[in-house]
Amino acid sequence: MPLDLGVLRLFAAGLAIGIGALGPGLGLGLLVAAALNAIGRNPEAAGAIQINMFIGIAFTEAVAIYALVVALILIFVAK
Repeated sequence: MPLDLGVLRLFAAGLAIGIGALGPGLGLGLLVAAALNAIGRNPEAAGAIQINMFIGIAFTEAVAIYALVVALILIFVAK
């Protein structure tokens, strides 16, 4: 049974978004856990910690969005 190029593109797109979202997902969990731990230790610094946490979340989510863009390119543009 020969492999069709379209099947391989879909498989590659699935791998791209699956592996590409795994790192940011784990990173976000660690980031929020560390921020909550820091706020628990020093509640007066909650505002500064939250600002830095949200900036870190934005940069971390950007990696997952790039993986999504790669997957969409593999599905709709690659021939």
